[in-house]
Amino acid sequence: MDNFNLIATCGQGIESLVAKELKNLGYATRTENGFVRFSGTQRDILKTNLWLRTADRVKILVGEFHTLRFDDLFESVKALPWSEFINWDDEFPVAEAHSHDSQLFSVPDIQRITKKAIVEALRAQTGHDDLPETGQYVGIDIRIDKNNVRIMIDTSGESLFKRGYRTEHGGAPLKENFAAALILLTNWFTDNPFVDPVCGSGTIPIEAALIGKNIAPGMNRRFQIEDWGWFDKKISDDVRDEADSLANYDQELDISGYDIDGNMIRISKENARKAGLYNDITFKQLAVKDWSTDKLNGIIVANPPYGQRLGELEDARKLYEQMGEIYNNMPTWSEYILTSDEDFEHFYGQRATKKRKLYNGPIRTDLYQFWGKKIR
Repeated sequence: MDNFNLIATCGQGIESLVAKELKNLGYATRTENGFVRFSGTQRDILKTNLWLRTADRVKILVGEFHTLRFDDLFESVKALPWSEFINWDDEFPVAEAHSHDSQLFSVPDIQRITKKAIVEALRAQTGHDDLPETGQYVGIDIRIDKNNVRIMIDTSGESLFKRGYRTEHGGAPLKENFAAALILLTNWFTDNPFVDPVCGSGTIPIEAALIGKNIAPGMNRRFQIEDWGWFDKKISDDVRDEADSLANYDQELDISGYDIDGNMIRISKENARKAGLYNDITFKQLAVKDWSTDKLNGIIVANPPYGQRLGELEDARKLYEQMGEIYNNMPTWSEYILTSDEDFEHFYGQRATKKRKLYNGPIRTDLYQFWGKKIR
């Protein structure tokens, strides 16, 4: 197969960012709830895995159809060209299955019927009755929504948020692709200062540096597709060499991360070192209330504690007040602060210019945006 129907999956609320990334890479897209459709070759599959900052995974859409009965599910899955994607000895579990508002709702039964249909299809298409499943891993994903079925193969392996640089993290780490989404929602230009005042393990500043230097986020990891027998292995070096040539390693950046916890600053520095960005980010132990600057036109991106646990809300709101006391007196700076506290603006002391609903994992949050007036 020369061209594939592809899907980039993502968290709710950031589909437009994934679509924009794909369009910037040169692909025509169609956006739906939780994913973006596009098409491409083997090279495009690896390229998008390597470059997408905000997506969760890149999947091959093997087929889609409407079904109300398990018999129809079985026959429709069996009719798909599975031997084009799975070798006779590969391991091919139905690793993910979901059903929403559909006649077929039992996820274990959906997985069992789908697996049985793929087995029969591969036996017929490859001529091998014995399928030992001792070869490469090929994960199958089936999703049924309002009786419409999408059946896909995951090309990424581990989720794309796993860049490979985060060796340690704190108690509530922000996923790398979500951190990248927060940054891409700002109006930051690389010649302006960038600050995360509650940086935790350093994810937001590190992602900002990757963006600022145009470094592909997947440069330090492999993807599942690279292990498959039908994948052209020469593509791996070509795509990575191209990405390396596009990176601006000499770009100077003014990026800082602060945290009141000295151990988190140690972790941040180690993660930055692993990402190859140790000398590009300033990390320092500092409380929010003790920070000040005379720089202009900066950007603050913060994921402060939400105060969701018993007894922590008061502390979180005190932090919001401290942020407001400092940031509201910095007219050329723009602030982007994520929290699930719907009373945030009251304690911050200012109405946001704009709010955007986002899901940080299962937590419904708002990104409060306060736009500064730039001085050029």
